[in-house]
Amino acid sequence: MKIAVVGAGFGGLAAAYDLARTGCEVVVYEAADHVGGLSSGFKAPGWDWSLERYYHHWFAGDRHILGLIQELGWSDKILFPRPFTAVYHEGDFYPLDSVQAVLRFPGFNLLDVLRFGLVTLYLKLGPGWRSLESHTADSWLRRWYGERVYTALWEPLLQGKFGPHYRQVNMAWFWARVRARTPRLGTFEGGFQAFADALAARVRSEGGEIRMETTVQRIEGLDEGGLRITHSGGITDVDQCLVTTSPQHLADAAPSLPKTYLKRLLEMKSMGAVVLILALKQRLSERGIYWHNLPKAAGFPFLALVEHTNFLPREYFGGDHIVYCGDYLDPDHEYFSLTKDEILARFLPALPRINPGFKPDWVKQSWLVRTDYAQPVPLLNHSQAIPSMKTPIEGLWFASMSQVYPWDRGSNYAVQMARQAAQRILLASDQT
Repeated sequence: MKIAVVGAGFGGLAAAYDLARTGCEVVVYEAADHVGGLSSGFKAPGWDWSLERYYHHWFAGDRHILGLIQELGWSDKILFPRPFTAVYHEGDFYPLDSVQAVLRFPGFNLLDVLRFGLVTLYLKLGPGWRSLESHTADSWLRRWYGERVYTALWEPLLQGKFGPHYRQVNMAWFWARVRARTPRLGTFEGGFQAFADALAARVRSEGGEIRMETTVQRIEGLDEGGLRITHSGGITDVDQCLVTTSPQHLADAAPSLPKTYLKRLLEMKSMGAVVLILALKQRLSERGIYWHNLPKAAGFPFLALVEHTNFLPREYFGGDHIVYCGDYLDPDHEYFSLTKDEILARFLPALPRINPGFKPDWVKQSWLVRTDYAQPVPLLNHSQAIPSMKTPIEGLWFASMSQVYPWDRGSNYAVQMARQAAQRILLASDQT
C-alpha cells in the first residue's frame, strides 16, 4: 500500500514509522528544510545541543511520546530536571508550583489557599471533562476558585493564551491542563531536534522516504480509487494520505471536501505564536526561575519569559544564557509584520523588570520565529465541532493538534493522534 504523510512533525514521523514497519510504501512530504515541525530546533556555532524554535518540554505523564521513545530504545536519553515557575504579583515574582509555595503566596489569604487546594483536587480527581465543556473557563474558575485566586492566577493565564478570546474558552481545556501537567519537565539529550532527526532516520531505515522542502498543494480523489497528490516536486498517486498539518492547509489542499466538513475545518480557530530568542552574556533571573508568567495587564509586552538555561546547563549552548520571550497572538496582530529589530525594541525594555541590572548590550545574538498556527482555541461544546479523523474523501485522513481536545496542544498528543490514525489506515486497508 502506498501512503503519503503530509508533515514531518513528531506526529507525522511517528505515523510514518508505524506504517513503514508494516511494509507500507510511505512517503512523508515536508515543506521545511528540516523535520520536527513546531518542535524543531536549530544550533548556533559553538553549541553542543540544538535549541527549540518554540520552547517545548514533556511532562512526566506524557505516556504516548515517552512510550514511543521506550519502544525505540532511547529512554536513557530522556532528562527530567525540576525547574521553577513563578507568577507576577504586585511588582515581584513568586513561585507557585508546590504546596509550600501556595501557602507562602502573599496574594492569598487562608480561605483562598483552602479553596485553591480543594478545587484543584476536584479537577484532578473528579468525574471528567464532558460536563465542563458547556461552561467557559472564565465563569467557572471565577465562581469556584474565588475572585482573588482567579484574578491573581487564572485570568492572566487565559488572557495571555487566548487574548481577546479568553472569555470564550471552555472549561474542559483548563481541566486537561490540571489533569495532565506535572512540575517535572522533560527533554531529550541533544534537544528535541536530535529526537526528530533520530526518528526520521528510523523511518528511513524501515523503508520510508522523507521529501524535504516539498509543499503539498492539492489532494484529490481518483475515480478508480486512491488519491492524487500534487506537490512542488510533481504528482504522486497513492492509496491513502494522512495530513498532520493545520485545518487551513487541509482545506486549501482538498477543496473538493464536502461543504459541511470544510466548514468545520475553517471554523477551527487558533492563535499564532511570536517568539524572540536571546543569547545573553549574563544570567537574567538571579533566583534561577525558569518560567515567568507575565500578565499583560501589568504592562508586559509578551506572555512568558522562559530562561532555558535555568532548566538546562548553559554549557550545552556554548556558555550562552538562553531566554525566550514568547506570546500567543491572533495571526493578524502587528507582531507578525514587525521586523526583528522592531520586536527587540518592544520586548527588551521589559527585561529590567526581571533583573534591574539588565542592559541591552547583554544581548549577544537574537532570533525571531513566528507561526500562524500554534494554539487551538476550544469554544463551548468544542467536542461537537471537531472534524473527524476520517474525512469524507475515501483514503484521506486528518490528525492535527486541533483535534487532540480536550488535551492542550503538544507533541505527546500529536504522537497519540497520528499513531491512532496510522492504525485506522491499516485497519481500513485490511477491510477492503
